[in-house]
Amino acid sequence: MIRFVDLFAGIGGIRLGFEQAMGEMGLGCECVLSSEIDAHAQETYRLNYGEKPQGDIYKIQNFPDFDFLLAGFPCQPFSYAGKQKGFGDTRGTLFFEIERLLATHQPQGFLLENVRGLTTHDGGRTLKTIVEKLEGLGYGVTCLLLNSSDLNVPQNRVRVYIAGIKGTQPTMRLQSSRGATDSHQYKRQRHAQNLFDAQNTLVVRDILEPNPPASYDCSPLFQQRMQTVLKQKNLPIHGVRLIDFRNGNSIHSWELGIKGECAREEVEFMNALIANRRKKIFGSHQDGKSLSREQVESFFKHPKLTQIIKSLLQKRYLRERDGLFNPVSGNMSFEVFKFLDPDSISITLVTSDAHKLGVMHRGRMRHITPRECARIQGYPDTFQHHPIDVHAYRQFGNSVSVPVVKAVVADLFANSALADMFRNNKPLSGNTLGSKIRARRVNPLNATEIA
Repeated sequence: MIRFVDLFAGIGGIRLGFEQAMGEMGLGCECVLSSEIDAHAQETYRLNYGEKPQGDIYKIQNFPDFDFLLAGFPCQPFSYAGKQKGFGDTRGTLFFEIERLLATHQPQGFLLENVRGLTTHDGGRTLKTIVEKLEGLGYGVTCLLLNSSDLNVPQNRVRVYIAGIKGTQPTMRLQSSRGATDSHQYKRQRHAQNLFDAQNTLVVRDILEPNPPASYDCSPLFQQRMQTVLKQKNLPIHGVRLIDFRNGNSIHSWELGIKGECAREEVEFMNALIANRRKKIFGSHQDGKSLSREQVESFFKHPKLTQIIKSLLQKRYLRERDGLFNPVSGNMSFEVFKFLDPDSISITLVTSDAHKLGVMHRGRMRHITPRECARIQGYPDTFQHHPIDVHAYRQFGNSVSVPVVKAVVADLFANSALADMFRNNKPLSGNTLGSKIRARRVNPLNATEIA
């Protein structure tokens, strides 16, 4: 029986993937401790596992012995430790709790999951420090950067997975891959070989509910305005962005009249502003520079310019600061900021706006449902989401893709002999760990990521 702990557990996605992998390999497992600080996530966890996770990890005093550690730990910047103590000191971060538990209990292995940004934070030194700390505790470590869409999950979600085994270097078949950059590239590449099964890759269409409640429909006014603008601009609903600070295949709040109807010349002014404010002659700001009236007049001349600007300021489509003009941007003003393409993958679910994703399905312009969010993350329909939608959306946006965790765990156990070790109840023997660690390149990710 494999005794494991589930730390920074969220709603238990890593646990679910681990248990699924163990079940398919015929290995018994038992969660001997779970920890999650968010009260609403604790509620969902209890719905599905019959137990309420313990709260703040700093306050847990009695840890049972365990064989394996799971943790989707928060990535706190290590800059404070670096500035105060010299880089490499992880005290004051939540990762230090993982170090402490591994040092104290010496489990046979672990799996950690984190955001893609961990691989590049502070020029890669944060991840390097983490790996060095784990190796210093006697673990061989492998890092994988994986896109969920490569493992039959209908979502473009890139995350880093850090796997370790006590006393020996992990052997795994999975290789790091960023996957397709977006849903458009995914559609173009869909004919290519999938990591496991090229013929049965899931797309958004496969996870849609046939007839969700009408409460998920967009408002009639929003639908009417969307259809009008889509026709005017000759755009398909899928692939278009509802966003106020980018041009291209985008629909803007002033075109939809979200904050008040705009006259034709007001729409033309705003479109000209966002099209020109990113030009190099006005600066190299990533999302565009605030422009003076003189600069505006270099590309938009109109006899009623003063009235146009005044009207847009009053409607709060435009803001002025120190005589410089910029759009009032943000995608939260839209009922939906992105309509998913049913024949491709979803964009990355995140906590802040999972509830703002939509789909055009069976003639209905609607939000995706919490159940569809769960499916986009690879959760089975037997998994119970939080009964309050706002919490369910946030939790799935903050969760892991369950099939990816399952694939990583299965790969780790099968190819690193962990499965046989637990079946035979014998520790792995690995006297070459030191030389393998010394031979490691500076970047802990494999060659696919380095390239």
